[in-house]
Amino acid sequence: MDIIDAIILGIIQGLTEFLPVSSSGHLELGKAILGDSTLPEESLLFTVVLHFATALSTIVVFRKDIFDILKGLFQFKWNDEMQFSVKIIISMIPAVIIGLFFEEQLESLFGGNILLVGMMLIITALLLWLADKAKDTQKPVSYSNAFTIGIAQAIAMLPGISRSGATISTSVLLGNDKSKAARFSFLMVVPLIFGKIAKDLLSGEITTESGNFTALSIGFVAAFISGLIACTWMIKLVKKSKLSWFAIYCLIVGIIAVSFGYYNL
Repeated sequence: MDIIDAIILGIIQGLTEFLPVSSSGHLELGKAILGDSTLPEESLLFTVVLHFATALSTIVVFRKDIFDILKGLFQFKWNDEMQFSVKIIISMIPAVIIGLFFEEQLESLFGGNILLVGMMLIITALLLWLADKAKDTQKPVSYSNAFTIGIAQAIAMLPGISRSGATISTSVLLGNDKSKAARFSFLMVVPLIFGKIAKDLLSGEITTESGNFTALSIGFVAAFISGLIACTWMIKLVKKSKLSWFAIYCLIVGIIAVSFGYYNL
């Protein structure tokens, strides 16, 4: 993987991790367009590094929230911070189950399946359009809502289903406040990302020897910076009910991807 490809894929990951257009789907499309010919180990390591970068950008943007949550946890009191942490844990359950028991089946869906990516992007477009039409409220995320949003996050492990789009849309359609929905959506994925990174490293599937250090570093920086921008921007857009913009984008890209994938069957 050369430097230009690393920059492009890093920016794609940083922007699409937070913007509701599917980071996994766009990485698959990006690799297909760039003609990614890297070894599986190198490609996997690069993907892990990019996800680590976007997780760090989430921590930077929500540093005050995360500090308050950690402070509340160490006080061992059933306060708002502790309750929020429990909701985050509940939301992780569906994705953890899928990751532990269906990892091989899930990974088989990646690797240039452009037709599937296109179909899932069209579904993402529908979710975003429905959420954009929902009325804004002041309702916080409940425990049952957290689990339902977690199911949406698990479904979003499919390439082309936007994780942020699915979780924010589900939360909004459940009647939750839009700004609270965005905050919960971005924070709920951080433990999963770090857990997945730890699992991949400990399993021995990837090693630091399998990648180009320069490309990895540049891709990391590109993903981190673009992630900071996208995360901050997305929070503002959700508050202003601008999800329909991304619905149109996902629909157009999805139709193009389906057409391209069908043509190359």
